[in-house]
Amino acid sequence: ALFALTAIEFLKGKKQDFLEADPYWDQSEVPVNVYKNKAPFTGKVVSTKRIVGPKATGETCHIVINHDGDFPYWEGQSWGVIPPGNREKDGKPHSVRLYSIASSRYGDDMTGKTGSLCVRRATYWCPELKAEDPAKKGICSNFLCDTQPGDEVKMTGPAGKVMLMPEEDPTTDYIMVATGTGIAPYRGFVRRLFVEETPAAKAYKGQAWLFLGVANSDALLYDDEWQEVKEKYPEQFRLDYALSREQTNSKGGKMYIQDKVEEYADEVFTKLENGAHIYFCGLKGMMPGIQGMLQTVAEKKGLDYDAWLKGLKAKKQWHVEVY
Repeated sequence: ALFALTAIEFLKGKKQDFLEADPYWDQSEVPVNVYKNKAPFTGKVVSTKRIVGPKATGETCHIVINHDGDFPYWEGQSWGVIPPGNREKDGKPHSVRLYSIASSRYGDDMTGKTGSLCVRRATYWCPELKAEDPAKKGICSNFLCDTQPGDEVKMTGPAGKVMLMPEEDPTTDYIMVATGTGIAPYRGFVRRLFVEETPAAKAYKGQAWLFLGVANSDALLYDDEWQEVKEKYPEQFRLDYALSREQTNSKGGKMYIQDKVEEYADEVFTKLENGAHIYFCGLKGMMPGIQGMLQTVAEKKGLDYDAWLKGLKAKKQWHVEVY
């Protein structure tokens, strides 16, 4: 353990400034779809670890993949993963699945040679069997959660530019809303802004506010990391959890992510009026509840919700990646 610590201390002594654009916020050369389905990249698993407690709903794993520096990406982008084997229905190779990258471009070890994924194992509960039906489990998530160090992973991408951070103005406030593994891109954001010695971190003067919705305390993701950042940067990093099976909302129902954001609606609207960027990531079922809540709040404020939303989108302040 001593060696591991000294290695990290050693890396901390190095600045994370060697994978930057010039100037660092210039997005004109963000890599997109460098590796395609026909000619994917082969990464190697460094580690796979369950990161939720015993009472969590389902199993979520953190998977670190070595790419030797040959597969660069930016925070907020996704990697495609092609699970091994062929589909039963037609014998063709499995199609690619996209996963938001859960590390900064420097990777968890800050060498610039790894990237991490946050993956929940998809299982199917059969109401007739009253048991999980292994025939219907998610092919790719189970492949990833079952990987061992050294296993090869076929990858495509990096994909997407919708979730990038606009770093040109270092006073920009970020509001990051996640359900479950939708936390992934924000881990990259927070590490870049507060954990690493990046030009972005050095310049950052805004506030980053993270909302995470999960079922219970055991299902929280990366809580120890958020608490550490909060302790170090109490003015610049805010954290709010919606634990649907442990907390109740103001109406006495389960506390879902939209209920937690609604508690701070005035502040959220003010921040957005002042140019904050808001991000949503997670299962697509999260969006109707959030949109409905925002619409209600907007109408209470005498705003035309559709026009308000259109304005945010026009100024590129509204970022959604749901699946």
